[in-house]
Amino acid sequence: MRKRLYRACTALALFVLMAPAATSWGQDAEPQARPRVELSVRSWMFTTGKTTWSHDASGLDPRLGDPTSELMYKDNDTHIIELGGRLNFGRRGFLQAEGGFSVSFDRGLLVDDDHTAVGGQHLFSRTHSDLSGSGTQYVTLNLGVRALEFAESRGYLEVFGGLQYWRTKYEAIGVRQVVCNSSGIPGLSCTPNFTLPGVLAISNTTHWFTPIHVGFNSEYRLIPRVSLDLTAAVSPVSVLYNEDVHHLRSDLQQGPSFSMWGVGVSANAGVGLKFLVTRHLALTGGYRVMWNRTYAGEWENHPIGAGSETAPLTGFQTIRHGVMVGLTGSF
Repeated sequence: MRKRLYRACTALALFVLMAPAATSWGQDAEPQARPRVELSVRSWMFTTGKTTWSHDASGLDPRLGDPTSELMYKDNDTHIIELGGRLNFGRRGFLQAEGGFSVSFDRGLLVDDDHTAVGGQHLFSRTHSDLSGSGTQYVTLNLGVRALEFAESRGYLEVFGGLQYWRTKYEAIGVRQVVCNSSGIPGLSCTPNFTLPGVLAISNTTHWFTPIHVGFNSEYRLIPRVSLDLTAAVSPVSVLYNEDVHHLRSDLQQGPSFSMWGVGVSANAGVGLKFLVTRHLALTGGYRVMWNRTYAGEWENHPIGAGSETAPLTGFQTIRHGVMVGLTGSF
């Protein structure tokens, strides 16, 4: 009896869910007019971010290691709200804009490593700091065209070109000395087990500007109300500018203490599902990755009472990824 009841309820639920869409399934063979405007709001609520960079100042002083310093801002969990808009024009063209901003900056850790070449390359100092900050903001603008319509109006493939700006700011709070070895370099020293809680130690602001990227959007209807969405964009030219302020260093300027320029590559990708609630309203969910990395760059210090010095920036990378859910309306 229970099995029969269960089967009956399951069949009824499937009928209620699929029947409205099934009546329009035959109509999908005919192309439908694209909506003029699409507006969306998304919550990138389970995102994790990491920024790493290093430089080689051994050319300025052979006692310094290669790399000289490595910094890792990791395990940064941030909740981001994204707003988007799209204008379809002509038979196939579209203009698309998206912007996101952090509404929380929950946690994270800065690992700051310094290396020396005295006595052979080795780590002489490692400190940990907790992360705070204003988080992440970004904006993307794309202009594209629908290149292909799938058979029976099951979906489409679009190609686009555009630009993107991405900014992240970290604030390192407190200092905890984790590793301390003798460096043999005057002026570079550390104190074993040193702890300085609650103070602002470092402010780091990263700017990535991608003047041109190319990519595609694709949607394919799996069943009448559910579609698979794919999007990706890449660029061989993404410009980095980074400002690093060391608030506890009296020998360095405070605006900034170090600065970095670089040129690199960028990539964005996402995969998700879209569920049509009505013809003009859809729920979306999926996973997104945003990534930038330098292949050339320069690090510069800004001491007080002396001229700046430059050294190669050996690497700089920013990545953020996580689950995104949203709501899209079309008109």
